[in-house]
Amino acid sequence: MTAMAPARTEPDLSYLLDHTSHVLRTRMTAALDAIGLTPRMHCVLVHALEEERTQAQLAEIGDMDKTTMVVTVDALEKAGLAERRPSSTDRRARIIAVTEAGARVAAESQRIVDGVHESALASLPGAERAALLRALNLLVTGHLETPVESPRSARRARQRG
Repeated sequence: MTAMAPARTEPDLSYLLDHTSHVLRTRMTAALDAIGLTPRMHCVLVHALEEERTQAQLAEIGDMDKTTMVVTVDALEKAGLAERRPSSTDRRARIIAVTEAGARVAAESQRIVDGVHESALASLPGAERAALLRALNLLVTGHLETPVESPRSARRARQRG
């Protein structure tokens, strides 16, 4: 029955992006595991260090649902890397504050993340690397910047680990 399959007229961009993203996430997860972090924990730490942010703001940045965010912050608190504190600007809000130990771990995790990214990009010749980054940046700031609303939610392939 494969003779009845429709002929492709364009490269399967969804597969190419999904597969490379999945493999990159698995490498990132394995590399961060060496220091006891998950990619989500890394994300919360580095973004909480940038400025005072609430748990909800960090969840949005990291594309995490409320339950996942709570579990992630609980793990960071248990490890002594972050803590929930009252906001200095809004007494009703609580922020995620990174401890001194958390800041040291965040610096190390950022070096690991940068290394994983550098390794992936180093596998491409210079001109192709520059072209890929230019093209992806054009897509992410242009045609593919905003998800389209749909009555059916589009499940992300291979959710972050």
